[in-house]
Amino acid sequence: MTSKVLVCPVAYNENVKLKSAIERFLKSRGFGQYDYLIVDDGSDDGTSEMIALYQDRGVRTIRHTQRRGVGAAIRTAILHAIEKQYQLIVIMAGNDKDDPQEIPLLVELIERGDCDLVQGSRYLNGPRIGGDMPLYRKIATRLHPWLLSLLVGKKVTDSTNGFRAIRLALFADPAINIKQEWLNAYELEPYILFKSIQLGYRYQEVPVTKIYPSKKLGYTKMKPIVGWWSILRPLFYLGLGIKR
Repeated sequence: MTSKVLVCPVAYNENVKLKSAIERFLKSRGFGQYDYLIVDDGSDDGTSEMIALYQDRGVRTIRHTQRRGVGAAIRTAILHAIEKQYQLIVIMAGNDKDDPQEIPLLVELIERGDCDLVQGSRYLNGPRIGGDMPLYRKIATRLHPWLLSLLVGKKVTDSTNGFRAIRLALFADPAINIKQEWLNAYELEPYILFKSIQLGYRYQEVPVTKIYPSKKLGYTKMKPIVGWWSILRPLFYLGLGIKR
């Protein structure tokens, strides 16, 4: 089975790293097989102008006029993909941490009919991490999947990795409401993962690599306290039944 697949990095002020991510995709085996759309979340560092240089090579973009948050950017990508009648969406980091050569590993499991959501895991079958991963992220990326696993009753090894593939039919389920405003920051990704597993959709992890960029290019824009509360919040809200 061959599906209509949209690969979508989301980015805010990732000019240099996003350029590398685009170049790597254009050289990957997915180029020409999957459509490629970047959601630019209101960048003001030249990222938008850099993306425009690749339009004639099939790179498309949707730009938010102001920064809304990574969850809002992913929501834009999902709603666009549904509107354009794609069957699958692949979400990737816009900061060049993910390997586009690994996209088929995620897509093929859904195309075979085995899964509805495939999560890339840097920890499954042993760590696959390159570069200089900050210590607080080493701790947090172990704690989050442990807590999620406890709440949903299924072992998850990497719940904060933004590299995942999703069958878009999943969002036809009214129990998965991605349009809630409280999901605009880092909440949306763990929300989708939590709800998908909780509702019994077919879920699987596959080993992927995660390469952290050189420190001189800048680390993640996630702030250690505010950002990690944002990514932990859905687990507490859904686990306690505060939100749906």
